Amino acid sequence: MTSTDQLRLAVRSPADLIAAVPYLLGFHPADSVVVVALRGRRVVFAARGDLPEPGADPHPAARHLAEVIVRQGSESATVIGYGAAARVTPAVDAVGEALDRAGLLVLDALRVTDGRWWSYLCTEPGCCPPDGTPYDPDASQVSAAAVFAGQVALPDRAALTAQVSALDGPVRVAMRRATVRARGRLAALTEEAGETVLVGGRSVRSAGVAAIRTAFRRHRRGQRLTDDEVAWLTVLLTQLPVRDHAWERTDGRDADISLWTDVLRRAEPELIAAPGSLLAFAAWRAGYGALAAVALERVLAARPDYSLALLLDDLLRRGVPPSELDGWPEVGRPDVVRRARPRRRVNRRRI
Repeated sequence: MTSTDQLRLAVRSPADLIAAVPYLLGFHPADSVVVVALRGRRVVFAARGDLPEPGADPHPAARHLAEVIVRQGSESATVIGYGAAARVTPAVDAVGEALDRAGLLVLDALRVTDGRWWSYLCTEPGCCPPDGTPYDPDASQVSAAAVFAGQVALPDRAALTAQVSALDGPVRVAMRRATVRARGRLAALTEEAGETVLVGGRSVRSAGVAAIRTAFRRHRRGQRLTDDEVAWLTVLLTQLPVRDHAWERTDGRDADISLWTDVLRRAEPELIAAPGSLLAFAAWRAGYGALAAVALERVLAARPDYSLALLLDDLLRRGVPPSELDGWPEVGRPDVVRRARPRRRVNRRRI
């Protein structure tokens, strides 16, 4: 589920919209139902769901998609199913019905497969032939404009998942050794200060603030952290005051997304919860819902009870846009979501 605030594409036909969808989502969908939501003539949101398994009831998932679309303040929508008719048609029909009941105008309902598209709402053979309308997304002006704007459409969702997967080989060996050194450094720090690691005293928080400041400054200058710096950061992020300090200073800048992606991929498996959640938060703030989702999937597979990941996952599933939140996060109470006041700009302190 992705906001389109950062993407401006001129869509004038079903073929243009089909060409735009991969850039709205960040990858080319398959076996999916996609809802593209509009406010006036502007595309404001795109939501994707898997096609139901054969024989499964498509209506619960359809109602959820409709609820998400309504939450965006949408006025109309187009539904697009990707795959064979036997699976796509029931899903598209169910989503269209749910949108109708929610009071949204369904502009069109399409099926896409094998380089052709069909409209469920158009019955004129002249513009919607029974054997489908061929299209070439690579030849579309929409695709060219998206690429020119720096947008990327990965081949599929698996390629997006690979972007947050653990790095292996020599990197993993080096990080394992660096993490052992970082754990020893933390133990020495707390022993010297007479503090308990589980509680996280003043010296640990000070070290965390310094490590976070260094990480943000260096990454925003295009400099990559060393193995020891990443390991030290991931060990310190296990302390909630340190993680919350990083959370307060993370927004949707490309540099922040790049930083937490790098830290997540290099972190040892038992230390991925905090950097993965911070990546998801940064991606969500930037409108990259699909990237946030795959980051959270990795975190929750390793730590199903990690509260920050659970909270962000809930926000994504409900389609809550970042613009609805006022000064969030409110650290110390990660279960509280505060609604934004209209048109209020959030003044956040930055390092």
